[in-house]
Amino acid sequence: MPNADIEAFEQIGAKLTEAREMISRRIIGQAHVVDETLIAILCGGHGLLVGAPGLAKTRLVEVMGTVLGLNTNRVQFTPDLMPADILGAEVLETASDGSRAFRFIEGPIFCQLLMADEINRASPRTQSALLQAMQEHHVSVAGKRRDLASPFHVLATQNPIEQEGTYPLPEAQLDRFLLQIDVDYPDRDAERDILLATTGVEDAAVSPVFDAAGLIAAQTAIRRMPIGESIIEAILDLVRAARPGADASDLVNTSVNWGPGPRAAQALSLAVRARALMDGRFAPNADDVAALAHPVLKHRMALGFAARAEGMTVDGLISTLVEQVLGERSAA
Repeated sequence: MPNADIEAFEQIGAKLTEAREMISRRIIGQAHVVDETLIAILCGGHGLLVGAPGLAKTRLVEVMGTVLGLNTNRVQFTPDLMPADILGAEVLETASDGSRAFRFIEGPIFCQLLMADEINRASPRTQSALLQAMQEHHVSVAGKRRDLASPFHVLATQNPIEQEGTYPLPEAQLDRFLLQIDVDYPDRDAERDILLATTGVEDAAVSPVFDAAGLIAAQTAIRRMPIGESIIEAILDLVRAARPGADASDLVNTSVNWGPGPRAAQALSLAVRARALMDGRFAPNADDVAALAHPVLKHRMALGFAARAEGMTVDGLISTLVEQVLGERSAA
């Protein structure tokens, strides 16, 4: 590995450590959520935060925007939200001389970090307005292409409990999220710390650690990180084992309706490198693959009715596959 890359990795790793410490001042007891959110952004991707109300998902996005030095906007998704409310629209204006011309008014999507709050409350038509932006980083309004800011990331939240008045995200949109980040309830000690930290007069202050240029440089550096042939094979084995077909077991073929596509392998390849860098390592290992299998694969798989009726869960199936695939490779 060139010395320049090693120096770059060391500098980025030090800034990531500082960023995690800064975020932990405001986000208490959710270390794995912070890490996975950072991984999604470091890979240049988007994150889907799934958790019950009141678990600091909105607060996390606000703090993340500050620490990473990104321009942040928030959209509260509701059933009556329209695509133009996100993308913007052209309005006809009359000048003082009586002439008329259209002027484009940018919507909240024109930012560097967009929080899509309760994304599953909007109609499929509105949800689809994000598809092009998330994948291609530009939108088309009135037949004209309009580029988004760089970098551009979406952190969406979803409430898994209350399903009335919601519209499940289509598989194509779920696949656009690099990671599904499950936000669980804190343990008792963490909740006590939250209680003391958030019911006083002032919140802990946070300041930027990165800026947009620095974040783009970190994203580029991660793609330069070497990844061993054994890790590539482990990623391919795991993703293909989760997909019904010739490479899958009878358990998967009988219980999984649809499985992860090639984008899952791409996401896992990037995510394991980001995790290695956050841990101060210059190459990913099998533990990184095991740790990120759930957030990468969970939203890219669906169980059949019979499997769900028998009490099978996607989480349980992924754990079984990780144990089988990585266990076989370590034994070999």
